[in-house]
Amino acid sequence: MNRYRVLIADDHSLSRAAVRTLLDGEDGFELIGEARNGQEAVELAASLLPDLVLMDIRMPQLDGLEATRLIKKMNSKIKVVILTVSDDVSDLFTAIQYGAQGYLLKNLDPDDWLHYLHALLDESGEIPREMADRLLHGFRVEKTANEQPPTLLTGREREILACVAVGDTNKQVAERLIISENTVKNHIKNILEKLNLDNRVQLAAYAVRHGFRLEKP
Repeated sequence: MNRYRVLIADDHSLSRAAVRTLLDGEDGFELIGEARNGQEAVELAASLLPDLVLMDIRMPQLDGLEATRLIKKMNSKIKVVILTVSDDVSDLFTAIQYGAQGYLLKNLDPDDWLHYLHALLDESGEIPREMADRLLHGFRVEKTANEQPPTLLTGREREILACVAVGDTNKQVAERLIISENTVKNHIKNILEKLNLDNRVQLAAYAVRHGFRLEKP
C-alpha cells in the first residue's frame, strides 16, 4: 500500500481534529502538518512537500479553491482533495479545473470517507460512484480555454474514455474491452498527455463535456 504524507488545511480546529483522528488509525497516511487558512496551506505545502493536501473550501485569507490552484501551480505532483460540507457542482468543477484529485463531503460515514479517499488516490484510478454520477449529471458546462479536441484520440482511446466517464476502474475497463490492465494504464496515460489533462477526474469531466456515454451493465 502507498503511504501518503498528509497536510490538513481547515480553519476549524474541531474539523482538523476529526480528520487527524480518522487518519491516525490508517496505515496508509502520515500527518505531517496542519494549516488554519489557505495562505498557510500554500506556505506549508511549499516547505513540507506533502503527498496529499486535504483542503477545506471556505477559509479566511485565501479560500481552498485558490490555495489549490497555487499549490498545483507550484508543484503539480502534490495531490489535493477538497473537503467540504457542500455538494455544489460548481465548486467540484472548479476544484477539478484547478487540479484537485477529488472532492470529499465532511458528513460522509468514516468508513465510506476512508474508502472514498483510498479510491481517489489508488493507482488503479477508480473514481468513486458518487463522483462519477455527479460528473455525468452535473457537468453540462462550456469547454475550458485551450481544450484539446476529441479528434486527437484513436477509436480505442475513445472507448476507454467512455468507460472512464462512468467511473470504471482499470480492471473493469480491461474486462469490458477484453484487454489487459497494463494496456488500459498505457492508454490512459497517452490520453491524458494528448488532452493536456492532469488526472483521471479531469478526464471524466472532459468525457461528459464532449458527450462520451457508456451505460453501466
